[in-house]
Amino acid sequence: MLSLPAAELGPDNPLPALRPRDDVHRVDDRDRAGMPDDMARQLGHAPLHSLLPVPVRDGYGRSRRPRGLDALVIENDRLRVTVLPGLGGRIASLVHLPTGRELLYRNPVFQPADFALNGAWFSGGIEWNIGATGHTTLSCAPLHAARVPAPDGGEMLRLWEWERLRDLPFQVDLWLPQGSDFLYAGVRIRNPHDRPVPAYWWSNTAVPEDRRVLAPAEEAWYFGYDSRLRRVPVPSYDGVDRTHPRNSPYAADWFYEVPDGRRRWIAAVDADGHGLVQTSTDGLRGRKLFVWGSGPGGRRWQEWLTAPGTGGYCEIQAGLARTQLEHVPLAAQGDVSWLEAYGPLDTPSVGEWADVVGAAERRLAAVLPRARVDEAYAAWRPYADTEPGTTLATGSGWGALEVLRAGLDLPGTPFPESTLGDAQEPWRQLLRTGALPEPDPGRPPGPTLVAPPWRDLLETAPATAHTEYHLGIAQWHAGDRAQAVRSWERALRRARVPWPALRCLAVADQEAGHHERAADRYADAFGALCREGHDDGGAWTPALAALGREALEALLRVRRAADARSVWQRLPAAVRRRGRFRLLLAELLLAEGRRTEARAVFDAGFEVADLREGSDDIGRAWARLTDEPLPGRYDFRMRPDTG
Repeated sequence: MLSLPAAELGPDNPLPALRPRDDVHRVDDRDRAGMPDDMARQLGHAPLHSLLPVPVRDGYGRSRRPRGLDALVIENDRLRVTVLPGLGGRIASLVHLPTGRELLYRNPVFQPADFALNGAWFSGGIEWNIGATGHTTLSCAPLHAARVPAPDGGEMLRLWEWERLRDLPFQVDLWLPQGSDFLYAGVRIRNPHDRPVPAYWWSNTAVPEDRRVLAPAEEAWYFGYDSRLRRVPVPSYDGVDRTHPRNSPYAADWFYEVPDGRRRWIAAVDADGHGLVQTSTDGLRGRKLFVWGSGPGGRRWQEWLTAPGTGGYCEIQAGLARTQLEHVPLAAQGDVSWLEAYGPLDTPSVGEWADVVGAAERRLAAVLPRARVDEAYAAWRPYADTEPGTTLATGSGWGALEVLRAGLDLPGTPFPESTLGDAQEPWRQLLRTGALPEPDPGRPPGPTLVAPPWRDLLETAPATAHTEYHLGIAQWHAGDRAQAVRSWERALRRARVPWPALRCLAVADQEAGHHERAADRYADAFGALCREGHDDGGAWTPALAALGREALEALLRVRRAADARSVWQRLPAAVRRRGRFRLLLAELLLAEGRRTEARAVFDAGFEVADLREGSDDIGRAWARLTDEPLPGRYDFRMRPDTG
């Protein structure tokens, strides 16, 4: 158990994620010219257009108190590794025992923020990102964990789950050979389908930012929050050495162009020559530095994600492609695997780039030869299929449902029926009976499965209002928007409870540019939801908050302040006190012409717990209110031109 000040994750958003979230990783088409062919091709390969079937996780707040987080510890005589299986398998700590040095940036708090593809994410440690460009939807989700035999006769800690955006099972095997200064991580992603699937992986390691980041490259692909991707020299760009994270004024990614045939590694080393190195077999091609920047927005984000007085951090990363903007085709019935190693590196960080990188490379070769990593990978690969022994943690039941549906055989990563839960039960009944059971009238509709086999089952199931609602979501995900609208209209005609279908139709109206009709439907949906249940902290609150927010935004967009005020007054008091809704109140007051009261909301202070990475919501509202500079407490700007 790891005890630290922690915010609660809270409930998931019960509304289906019909719209893609704001994408800060778009690439300007002008930058594609001159790219390597494989990079240009992979930049356009199967980008994510929807979060479905994954829910948005936005129920967390910013009130922290001491809590215990489930933790698993593995160690040898050289390293101690602390893993959080309930939070995406994050490695929270990697301590070098002979020196007592923490090799990672270890966050002293658990504070979710809106950086994952589906919302909740937290900073620090080593995270495993699978799915699509961005932080994985599993950032704050439980993984399965168990002990398995290791190639050296010891034990490995296996972590595994079913990634739902791409429907791919994966595993991470962690072990510490006796006497080794390096943690090994064997990773495998499998495609059990009869079609190619886009694959994505980046291992992200947080390290203190008072380091110099070293990698065997003389060029990098620079990506800022202006959507431009440029090839730039390393280490200096615009006359500044960017391998020192604090030298960049704004948040940015630096994807290093490691030459073919060169050993793949990246390190972060302090002024005294102590640090961490990550290396791998060649299958994990990319290496990257992420920096927050020295500007006020970057500093504010760092404060937001941790505790006051904590030193800043940067991230050194490793991935399947050159950049995180790419997705790699994974063949039908195929898999991809590699081995990573993490450990201490003592090497000079001061000096000319070529000299410093050369010295680091020689030191790495001395403490962990490249051949030893390849040998460890070859030794591990046969153990990847070994069935787990003692269960240490349990993930979701979604993998078990897919195994049940498709009869999959996945040696080494079992998804037993015993892991099926309430969320999967309606879909198991659909499999067995051909009919989707009626929902619990005391709760909002549950999650929807959208993959083609589930859509086929919904299309042949008896056409109840509940089935038509879910079928419309699956059709929307498939790109058949006209048919989705027809399904929701049929659901609305049959429904005793109309608000779920009304909300879906409102989203469809917005996407089609019919904003007045969308506002009407949002107002009707919210009114219908309020008639179902208007609690203050109970089962209906997440739905009231989610639908209330969307309704307020839709009504304010078409300047219907009176209708927006009506929605505001019907929200539970606890919801109105949240920072997101304090910001909406300021916008509502502005729409009503009550500028002094809107300014008072800002002056009183609020914190938008689910402020999105790259968002300028607060800045835009402030700019409508006054020409004064944006106060520091509200300044989260990640690029110079954000107002």
